[in-house]
Amino acid sequence: MKFPSIFRVNQPHRFQITPRHYDPVKEEIHQRTERIKRELQQEGILDPEGDDADRPNSFRGGSSIRGAFTQGSPIKRKPSSLFESTGMIRLIIMIILIGGFGGYIYLGPEVLYYFLYLGGAIAALVALFRLKSVGTK
Repeated sequence: MKFPSIFRVNQPHRFQITPRHYDPVKEEIHQRTERIKRELQQEGILDPEGDDADRPNSFRGGSSIRGAFTQGSPIKRKPSSLFESTGMIRLIIMIILIGGFGGYIYLGPEVLYYFLYLGGAIAALVALFRLKSVGTK
């Protein structure tokens, strides 16, 4: 409830604008689809009254929207490889960072060479297994 006052309090002004955009490509696509619809209706291939029933996005009484978002979701898809899992990649990065920091504290800058040799060995093993799998196909 507002109390009467002799002072005028400024109210924020509302700025309402409706944007008008002209997209010639979209307009051309719309005209082309309307022309094709008219041609198909004249040939009898498309039903003149039920053209909205053919659209997959139209609402038909009992639509099957339940579960529609989770079926095609990439989140529900199980990773096919160990390195596609983001949690596993985070764990590997965390182990490398903690190992590098701890190794630097205990061994000094020599630990950087150890990590370089270890990384080279792992890269060579990965390349060897990939070449081996390509050669067996």
